[in-house]
Amino acid sequence: MSTQPQPAQPARSPLTFELPDGSLHHVEVVQVLNAGYAGRSQDDVAAHVAELAELGVPAPSVTPALYPVSPYLAQQTGQVSVQHARTSGEAEWALVVAANGELLLTAACDHTDRALEVHGVAWSKNAAPDVLATRAWRLSDVESRLDDLTLRAWVTHDGEETEVQSGTLAELLPPSYWVEVLRERGDLVPGTVLISGTIPMAEDVDQFAGHWRVELGDPATGRTIDCSYDVVPLPEPIG
Repeated sequence: MSTQPQPAQPARSPLTFELPDGSLHHVEVVQVLNAGYAGRSQDDVAAHVAELAELGVPAPSVTPALYPVSPYLAQQTGQVSVQHARTSGEAEWALVVAANGELLLTAACDHTDRALEVHGVAWSKNAAPDVLATRAWRLSDVESRLDDLTLRAWVTHDGEETEVQSGTLAELLPPSYWVEVLRERGDLVPGTVLISGTIPMAEDVDQFAGHWRVELGDPATGRTIDCSYDVVPLPEPIG
């Protein structure tokens, strides 16, 4: 008696988040979606698309864009291995659908291969991990003041830390926008991670650094959530 092959199960990446009350949420990631060109002002986004086009980065067919990436790329790690020197992070927030359906908000850094980006943004997003913090807030606990939350990033060169991004969540499309997008797609399911897109980078700063740190802050409470990691070059290939 022959048996039919079973469909392959999606790759799962386990993450754990600690909430302010000390409770833990264990999340098995089933899908990761990276938002792009997700500024609140789409006029500013259009200008940014034009700037990137001059650098050879292909323009998206629509904005905001949404790029699926491999689930295992959602990581809580202190080290990102890279194949060359032209990679860098981006300060972002992440929306995580917990096992019980609760929505969590945390800090994230979308590490991206900039050399590959000129050939395809979706390709570049799949070439390095999305690093997530190990702590999170319930979205419902901060939803009334989301636009006041701060998002910052620093890079470290030769032991010296420099701020490269600083803004508020008011600059980005809000989580509520993406919740509706996920719901319409049938993707608002436990194990979904959505990365927000980023805020502008400071000018004249070398973002190709050996260390990245991102902080999500709540001025109303003084609480912060951060993630950080070293960028480690891989050995030269043989052959």
